[in-house]
Amino acid sequence: MKKGYWVSLYYKVENQENLKKYAQTVTPIIKSFGGIPLIRGGDHETFEGEDFIRTVVWEFPNYQKALECKNSREYKAGWDIAKKTTKRHMQVVEGFSTE
Repeated sequence: MKKGYWVSLYYKVENQENLKKYAQTVTPIIKSFGGIPLIRGGDHETFEGEDFIRTVVWEFPNYQKALECKNSREYKAGWDIAKKTTKRHMQVVEGFSTE
C-alpha cells in the first residue's frame, strides 16, 4: 500500500508562540493517525523557486490515513490556534512504490 504525506511550506509566520502551541497540540493528534515527522524546519537552501521559511513533512501509513487526519475534527481545532497568523501551502500527497 502506498504511503501518504503531508507537505507544508510555510511562507509567513506572524506569531511564533501560536505556531509553537499549534505544534504541541497537533503532534499527538497526527501521531494517533500513524503520522511520523520526517522534516520539521531545520537548515535549508533554496536553489529554485520561492524560499519558504519552514518546511514540514509528515509520513502516514497510507494516503487515506493522511486525509482522515487532515479532515479530522481534532486536527482542525488544533489548526485554529495558528491559522490566523500563519500562512502556508499544504498538500496531502500519495507516495509511490518502486516494488
